[in-house]
Amino acid sequence: MNPLTTSAFDLPERLSGKADPTLVAADERHFAAIAESLERAIAELSEQLDTVRRAPGGGGRAAMDRDIEVHRLSGRLRALRRYGLDLCLGRIVTAEDGEPLYVGRLGLTDSAGRRLLVDWRSPAAEPFFAATHGDPMGLASRRRYRWSRGRITDYWDEVFTAEGLAGHAALDDQSAFIASLGGNRSARMRDVLATIQADQDAIIRAGSRGALVVDGGPGTGKTVVALHRSAYLLYSDPRLGHRRGGVLFVGPHQPYLNYVADVLPSLGEEGVRTCTLRDLVPEGAGAVEEADPEVARLKSSVELVGAIEKAVRFYEEPPTEGLLVSTHGADLWLSAGDWAEAFDAPDPGAPHNEAREQIWDELAAILLDKLEPGEEEVPLELFRRSLRQDRELVETLNRAWPLLEPTDLVGDLWSVPAYLRMCAPHLAPEEVRALQRKHAPQAWTVSDLPLLDAARQRLGDRGATLRRQRHRASVAAERERMAAVIGDLIEADDDGEGVVTMLRGRDLQDTLVDEDALDGADAEPLAGPFAHIVVDEAQELTDAQWRMLLLRCPSRSFTIVGDRAQARHGFAESWQERLERAGFDRTTMASLSINYRTPEEVMAEAEPAIRAALPDANVPTSVRSSGVPVRHGSAAELAAVVDGWLAEHDEGVACVIGDPGFRERPRVRSLTPELAKGLEFDLVVLVDPEAFGEGVEGAVDRYVAMTRATRQLVVLRGR
Repeated sequence: MNPLTTSAFDLPERLSGKADPTLVAADERHFAAIAESLERAIAELSEQLDTVRRAPGGGGRAAMDRDIEVHRLSGRLRALRRYGLDLCLGRIVTAEDGEPLYVGRLGLTDSAGRRLLVDWRSPAAEPFFAATHGDPMGLASRRRYRWSRGRITDYWDEVFTAEGLAGHAALDDQSAFIASLGGNRSARMRDVLATIQADQDAIIRAGSRGALVVDGGPGTGKTVVALHRSAYLLYSDPRLGHRRGGVLFVGPHQPYLNYVADVLPSLGEEGVRTCTLRDLVPEGAGAVEEADPEVARLKSSVELVGAIEKAVRFYEEPPTEGLLVSTHGADLWLSAGDWAEAFDAPDPGAPHNEAREQIWDELAAILLDKLEPGEEEVPLELFRRSLRQDRELVETLNRAWPLLEPTDLVGDLWSVPAYLRMCAPHLAPEEVRALQRKHAPQAWTVSDLPLLDAARQRLGDRGATLRRQRHRASVAAERERMAAVIGDLIEADDDGEGVVTMLRGRDLQDTLVDEDALDGADAEPLAGPFAHIVVDEAQELTDAQWRMLLLRCPSRSFTIVGDRAQARHGFAESWQERLERAGFDRTTMASLSINYRTPEEVMAEAEPAIRAALPDANVPTSVRSSGVPVRHGSAAELAAVVDGWLAEHDEGVACVIGDPGFRERPRVRSLTPELAKGLEFDLVVLVDPEAFGEGVEGAVDRYVAMTRATRQLVVLRGR
């Protein structure tokens, strides 16, 4: 479709009344202007991107700035090409001036600077999402569009004042939002930006200081809020930009991340990093669940994570005896006091492995000062190299401050009882015994990951020392090369005066060497620090897991999304109590109580399931009915139920929960209740839900599984 010559509207026959020119002519003119501006913007961005890519790469900060600009231009170009006219979400008309303001995924102006679209995250666009009949926020009317393949297949008008009618509004019995709830689901989360509700929008636009907890039951839009808030904060808060650390989004499991993968790019944000807690630690991919609940409980405490500090300090004790060191030009005495001084040299907070290079530097400085006055001046690099050739010195430092691996450190805690008792004196003898696994100390479980992460953060990268040595050698070699070039230039200078003689200065020579462009180490992308972290399904995190995230966000700026009634292992305390114990200092609460996803028929079945174990569960109120009752039957009917649904529905997705032997097929998933968390399906088939377990864990699994259904729930029992 060429949007300049073809109508933006493709309304079905039953909606022909909405095609009246008095209703859509203004939109048609505006969309034509948008189409022209888009074509121009895409051409200009493409040219800018080509120019930046052709520019010299440079080194150090210049190279990083160039890469950031390439990323920015590429992201905006992808967004414009991806959406075209359907960048536009809708329009609002204020009661004051009566001129429509069009709201888009991105802002857009024409060649004369006229505003064609305001970014949905801008203050001007807020009434589009937040206005209600109780608080119209100065609006006369609001229009929301439904797009399909680049054309409008429906739109909905809401009028807030008598003047808003004025013959220019097509009113419906149902709002755009309610209409969207009945749409078919797919393997990816559908686009809901145009139908964000006022209660959700208020949370999306809340400030970023401290921790904001969003508590809400199933179907209240917690995930929608979490994702859109990520995009909003990056747009609105300069403290959170990519140069300042950016935003990290943490989901409960990989199927969830796959499900929401398209949402942030559709909002114009491709710089948000997404991960699960497992992804934060290399050992997470192969970790299994802890078999013993008591061991899992012990490892979930911040107190046990604190044992890592004592475990590392055990390897940071200076030698108590002196040593005669052979250096370039002299033998020098290194006393016990000198050792202590060198061990105090690392910067506060310097990782153990990386701090050892600072100890080497301090040892070199101490011994260099011991040279007698008048002795031959020794170049610093040559002196350092001579120290590393003293075998006894190297071995003594290796014993007193060894390079350590996180896996070895944590493995020793689980295989050497005396070491664990020393590092965690709060543990009772029977708890120390329960934590031991001498035959497989490095058979990692999910409960080990916070300790491995703490060890990795405290130790730093063991290879950093080697890389730093290589970097230092690269700088020295480059300086030698530059010195030779400068020597040749000075020698060729006829009068030996002028600018060329300035090259003799050491400071100027140093500026000619770009150390940032030489051999360096790439940062671990999930190591942080991040400016803001968003956590979905946060009710499942232990205190130790929260510590993993706090280490990556020193500002403690978080969005925490969850439902205490969906915590598989119980959540008896308040959010404030849980988070304060984990290390948060400022917590603000927000609540979502309206269930937009799950129909009344399904909630009538799910509510008793959770209240049996948690009478005070925050069960939300559904706003719609599907008209499809919950079906009960025998497990033997499973294949017939799935086949029948597929035959009747050409679109949509289904999920079988509770039958690991069921083989997935197109549009039908097979998941455990835990892996279904955060997802939604048109049809959910529960197989033997009583087998999910007893107590809180079983009740939560049944509740979560039932509330994944957006249209129909089938419960099958009796294998």
